[in-house]
Amino acid sequence: MKNPPVKYICGLIILLAMACIPFVPMVKEYLAIPNEIQLYKNQVESVYTSHFNHGEIEANSTQSIIKIENDQIWPINIGETSLYYTYNGFPIKKVNVNVNDVYEVIPGGQSIGVNLDTLGVLVVGYHQVGSKEQLRSPGQEAGVEIGDTILTLGGKDINAIQDIAPIVKVAGESNKPLSVTYKRGTRVFDEEILPEYDDKTEGYRMGLYIRDSAAGIGTMTFYDPKTEKYGALGHVISDMDTREPIEIESGTIVKSTITSIEKGNSGKPGEKKATFNRQEGEIGTITKNSAYGVFGKLQFDLINELYKTPIAISKPEEVKEGPAQILTVINNEQVEAFDVEIINSVKQKNPATKGMVVKVTDKRLLEETGGIVQGMSGSPIIQNNKLIGAVTHVFVNDPTSGYGIHIEWMLDEAEINHTNTMVEAS
Repeated sequence: MKNPPVKYICGLIILLAMACIPFVPMVKEYLAIPNEIQLYKNQVESVYTSHFNHGEIEANSTQSIIKIENDQIWPINIGETSLYYTYNGFPIKKVNVNVNDVYEVIPGGQSIGVNLDTLGVLVVGYHQVGSKEQLRSPGQEAGVEIGDTILTLGGKDINAIQDIAPIVKVAGESNKPLSVTYKRGTRVFDEEILPEYDDKTEGYRMGLYIRDSAAGIGTMTFYDPKTEKYGALGHVISDMDTREPIEIESGTIVKSTITSIEKGNSGKPGEKKATFNRQEGEIGTITKNSAYGVFGKLQFDLINELYKTPIAISKPEEVKEGPAQILTVINNEQVEAFDVEIINSVKQKNPATKGMVVKVTDKRLLEETGGIVQGMSGSPIIQNNKLIGAVTHVFVNDPTSGYGIHIEWMLDEAEINHTNTMVEAS
């Protein structure tokens, strides 16, 4: 379609005239028209407006990408095209329309052990050192706070706890302040700490409790055989003492076996008890610990006996209130499906962790666990044979219910391009 500039100038003039009248309904309607519409090949989208007409379709090939019937867009083929809205014959807005194939991944449900190596070492507390006459924390006095990450000491990179003691010993014995670089959020600080000789431990100390790794259990959400990428947990891993998200340098996941379950009650969340199957080796790497889960690559295909082949993912607006299932392990390593109810689903256009409210209705799961328990985070949620999201949090006062995250945000965080698969639709 050719659009002489004069037409758009006229359209702009019309819009400016409309905008001069406060709260004109057609102005509001115009502003509500999106700049872009993303569709899957089996999805229908309404393009109805009461004041504007939708005009010609511009395709990038000889085949038709979409058709419009009864004010609805019907995908025909995978590809890109454009939709034009007009007013009194003048084009006033161009909307890009992308029709994508339905992306498919393999649902998880397996119990996994998570090992995280922190970026630097994490300060998790203070302790008093010195003599009985004078106890102090040199690190605290220098301004280091709980939750800070120590990156360097004496100009040397710190990657593990064992890196620290020799550096502190040399500085203490020479009675020279030790330069320290530490990170707090996005800010980096440079200070000096003079180690104190501690009578109790008979060595030089900074008066800081530190940690260089973290471990826990969770649930695999999905595996993408095309890219070998996975996503799990559905929420960030935070330090147990500081409650701050752990910045990681690296990490690994291993298989884990559920040995027992502490049943949840109102006011006290339950918990899965598990052992790590380290003898089987690492099954994948962790490259990211974010608000939406942990992500990385698997070293080999992960088998799910319930879903041996990939299933389609669901967009947030496709999720419906009503029956669904979650996949999780409550005994040994067996992935099972349990009935739940989607109580509420938020049609999010931007990433957020609390996208739906999920209630456990499965009698056996309620009997065994009381509902949602710690270690169940990441359990995939299936509705109408589509992966719609993952369990993330339990309601403390009602362990039968909790939050879930829409799967689209986890795929985005895994850097999986799930909206631009350009193949012809059958």
